[in-house]
Amino acid sequence: MIEANFIEPVQNLIPLVEEKIRSQSEGHHQVLGAALSHLLSSGGKRIRVAVTLLTGLMLGADEERLVTLAASIEALHTATLVHDDLIDGALIRRGIPTLNAQWSPAATVLTGDFVFARAAKLASETGSIEVMHLFAETLAIIVNGEITQLFSSHGIVSRENYYQRIYAKTASLFETATTTAALLSPVSADVVGNLKRFGYEIGVAFQIVDDILDFTGEQATVGKPVANDLRNGIVTLPALYYMESNPQDKDIHTILNSNFCDEACLERVLNSIRSSGAIQHSLREAKEGVDRGLATLARLPESRERQALTSLAKYIVSRDI
Repeated sequence: MIEANFIEPVQNLIPLVEEKIRSQSEGHHQVLGAALSHLLSSGGKRIRVAVTLLTGLMLGADEERLVTLAASIEALHTATLVHDDLIDGALIRRGIPTLNAQWSPAATVLTGDFVFARAAKLASETGSIEVMHLFAETLAIIVNGEITQLFSSHGIVSRENYYQRIYAKTASLFETATTTAALLSPVSADVVGNLKRFGYEIGVAFQIVDDILDFTGEQATVGKPVANDLRNGIVTLPALYYMESNPQDKDIHTILNSNFCDEACLERVLNSIRSSGAIQHSLREAKEGVDRGLATLARLPESRERQALTSLAKYIVSRDI
């Protein structure tokens, strides 16, 4: 597995980003401060923060504005997780209890709303109308994606639906992280476009790998039942590849048609997907996306930050598969 050394060039700035997020509760109810501390304590590699910081530093953005932007991006991501965990009924994330495992649904929703609001405030503090506009558009894309999944995506076997869904769920925020960091930098529109493409490609790859881990990981590692999406009638890329080559599999059609499929049935489907080559095909697609992203990145001058972004992109497709 590729060493996750992409943090090194920004390791002194990440604590500043986290402190800026924590400070957003000042002057508000004390439970909101406790909630922010709890959410930040769940750890993670702060990949979206690193993407934002590395992009901006590579392009010459002002460091203080960049830290504020990274805090905005991470707060937006954190707020979506609060609501996602409630929607999914998830009780554990990264090994610690979710907010909804401890609080009522009303308190959880309101906390997520508060974090969304503070993320928007941080975006405004960058002083860029373009950043604020893109922030608002991205939030709308994410919410629209969740609504679409709730009402329209169950049982749909479609690549177009899948790519739209993962763009809304994940790639849009990666794209926004790189684009807004470029917008705060003294660079041309062509450079902004290259960084937008880079963010999109690594964001799509990130979600494809997450979907692979849903089939290959262990429940204790991924924090939810294995093949959780499929259990809920959501078709991800490994299942798409499998169904394209095994259209007559009755078990998977039983799941997608919302008919009863017991644990033995689910286990048969899981084993079939794992042994079919669908995992390998999905991973190859993720790696091809990363390669496309790195091709756009290579158009920029060599730098320590560009090397770190390259390592980050390669790390995305090497995560414990």
